[in-house]
Amino acid sequence: MSTSDAGFKAAVQEAEAGYNEGGVPIGACLVAKDGTVLGRGHNMRGSATLHAEISALENSGRLPAKAYEGATMYTSLSPCDMCTGACVMYKVGRVVIGENKTYVGGEEYLKQRGIEVIVFDDEKCKGLMKKFIEEKPAIW
Repeated sequence: MSTSDAGFKAAVQEAEAGYNEGGVPIGACLVAKDGTVLGRGHNMRGSATLHAEISALENSGRLPAKAYEGATMYTSLSPCDMCTGACVMYKVGRVVIGENKTYVGGEEYLKQRGIEVIVFDDEKCKGLMKKFIEEKPAIW
């Protein structure tokens, strides 16, 4: 696992897309065990519930439950409780997080449920969130 993984790169691209749309720059990419990208997405400014991880799941379509089992959810920021729950519910096997300095979500709960958690402490992810918070503190 490294920041050069295609899934992580896609999550960062999604975070940048969210930022460019004026929203919170959090992106996610869901990758099956065989390396197939199932879905990707970012926080949708007009929705209270379409967070990046939920958006990635939504964009994966209606797949059989087995498709999600053991998959990796790449996300640019530590997942909130809702997104953590979705990862547990869909039996994601690993959550790879770009950074957790800005916000720490349900990482411990993921671990308690047997889900591997990897944190990259990525400078690009931290910088994007820092820039967004400085520019739009009222939204954050």
